[in-house]
Order: sequence, then structure tokens, then C-alpha cells
Amino acid sequence: MPTTCRAPPTGDHHDRRAPAPRPPAVAPVPAARGRRRGGAAPRLRRERRPGLGPRPRGAVRSRPALRARRGGGAGRALKPIRLAWNATAICTAAAPLAKERGLFARHGLDVEFVNFGGSTEALLEAIATGKADAGIGMALRWLKPLEQGFDVKITAGLHGGCLRLLAAKSAGITDIAGLKGKTIAISDHASPAKNFFGLLLAQAGIDPESGVEWRQYPADLLNLAVEKGEAQALADSDPRTWIWLKDPRFAEVATNLSGSYASRTCCVVAVRGSLIRNDRAAAAALTRAVLEAGHRVHQDPEDAARIFSGYGGKGSVEDLAAMLRSQEHGDRPVGGDLKAQLVLYGEELKQVNVLKRTTDTAKFAERVYADVLS
Repeated sequence: MPTTCRAPPTGDHHDRRAPAPRPPAVAPVPAARGRRRGGAAPRLRRERRPGLGPRPRGAVRSRPALRARRGGGAGRALKPIRLAWNATAICTAAAPLAKERGLFARHGLDVEFVNFGGSTEALLEAIATGKADAGIGMALRWLKPLEQGFDVKITAGLHGGCLRLLAAKSAGITDIAGLKGKTIAISDHASPAKNFFGLLLAQAGIDPESGVEWRQYPADLLNLAVEKGEAQALADSDPRTWIWLKDPRFAEVATNLSGSYASRTCCVVAVRGSLIRNDRAAAAALTRAVLEAGHRVHQDPEDAARIFSGYGGKGSVEDLAAMLRSQEHGDRPVGGDLKAQLVLYGEELKQVNVLKRTTDTAKFAERVYADVLS
């Protein structure tokens, strides 16, 4: 039977939320630099929790803080875990929510965020070699590096949708077929947006390599490339695409929230293989906490948006909440359902020459997925 995780049970505590003060805005943590040729994997930046600064001498900790330190009131020491994520990606809002609402602590974890903006290969190497214990990222960016054999296992899908392809209204592009012969601005040639919309081009009978031109620009300047006429369309992810779509000069041509992809997971949770083998309970606790946080994002996107904004998220709280509502945070696949989706992605990525044509996608899905919840 396909398995989809919907709100893992959390007991009475699940519905007793602490008050949700808006965290103060902080500057995003600088991204880690990429790996130098021939050198060691990059050192990841440890991210400080947004807060109110040093506590005055003699101040008393709040009850939630005391419970978190004690492991949710169970009197146990918390297990330190380093979780790599991208603090600018709204679709990872479950991570800071899990931290700020005490879900990690409730599962016995003391989670330290590692804000990572380097290459996916460097991130996966950092997880595989113990510089981080787990990470949250986009399936269409991770599957190719995982094919190369990193000791990192996907344990859950987190949500569906966050990729959009926008076109200048003046270009007259209204569907995927209208992109033939056009230039599409992207942030990099291994981006999930290029991979996904390349799939849609192939399905429309357009060669994704020769039928369009993919032109690389800095991520924050993709809209300017279209405005200047250097490209007729752009492909990227929220929050940037959501914000650009508010510009009346742009129209949405396609997204991974429609058609057969509406129920397909977009972002995934992945854990270092050695952690799963040596401390399966910790891997399971982390996965459950993130899934529970994903359920809360689905139930209360405004609260998730306020928390994410405090970690440097771009856009107003209202816009961030609207983005979260537009994404599919209600489905968080695990087990056979998630493996089936990984097989589908694998077959599609083979068709556009991202994965090797010789890859056995069923065996590939078995290798890169780990069931830590059964």
C-alpha cells in the first residue's frame, strides 16, 4: 500500500502551542564557500538562533525553554544534531518552525542549523563525512549527486511544489510549447527548475537542450534578464518567483503544482547513512519532528511565515504565508509512496540525460531511500 505521512501523532502537546511572538529579523548567515579543487570539504557555517540577545543576569527561563533543555520534560539529555538547510528557501519553513515550537526538543534533539548555499555535491559530501548530520533540499537537485554514491539517505518527502516558470507578457508565451526557440534565464545548469521544466519541454516534444537556450544569471537578477530582453522567460523557485509574479509584466507559464506533478514531492529530508546505521532512533526522531512541523506549516502557514521571516526570509509575512498556502504541505510521502515517486523522477531524469540511461531506477530508489519510521 502507498504510504503518505499525514500529521504524525504527537499527543496532547501537538495542539498546545506556545504564544507565537514574531521573531526579530536577523541578517541571513553567509553561505559556505564552495570546495576548492583538491581540498577538503568546505567548513559549514553554524547558524545562530534568532533571539533577543543575552539574557539579563538573574532572568528566569520560560517554561517552554526549560522543557526544551530537558528534552520535552522527560528528564533526558538532548541529542545534538546538525541540520543543513537553505535559510532563503521558503519551502524549508518546517525546519525553523520545528526548532522554535519545540518539536525537535520534544523528540529529544538539540538541533543546530547549518545554513548552506554552496553546491549540492559539497552539501551532500558534508553530510556524508559528518560535518552535518542531515539536510533538507530539493529532490530534483539531489538525485543526480546521490546517483554518484554519497552515503546519504532520503527518509521523507516534505511538501509538493515551489518551482515556477515565468515569461514576459510581451513575449506572448502562454504554454510550454510557446518556449520553443526562446531563451530561459536560470540560476545554474543543475538547478531543480532547469531539470523540472526540461522534463515538461521533453513531454511537449521539444528537445530541452537544443530546442531552447538556457542562459545562466545570478539568481536575484533573473527578472532583470527578462526585463532587458536578454531572455524571454525565467525558471526558478519561491520566494523569488512568487515575488516576481506580482509584477504585472510577468505571467506564470508552468509550475510543479499542476497536472500529474501536483501530488509529487518537491523537497526531501535526508540523513547521513552512518547516523541511520549507528543511531537509528536519532534519525527517526529528526524525521518525525520535521514531518510534524510540515503538518503545522500546512495547518498554520501564518505562524510558519512569521518564524521563517525571523530567520532572514525574503518577503513580507503576508507574502510568505501566501507562498506556503500555494504549496502542497499537506502531503509528506514516506515508505512505498515516496519510493514510487523517486522511481518516476529517475525515469524522467534519464529521458533528459540527467541520470545515466543505464541506471536501474527501482534499485536506485531502494538505495537512496531509508525507512526509519517503521
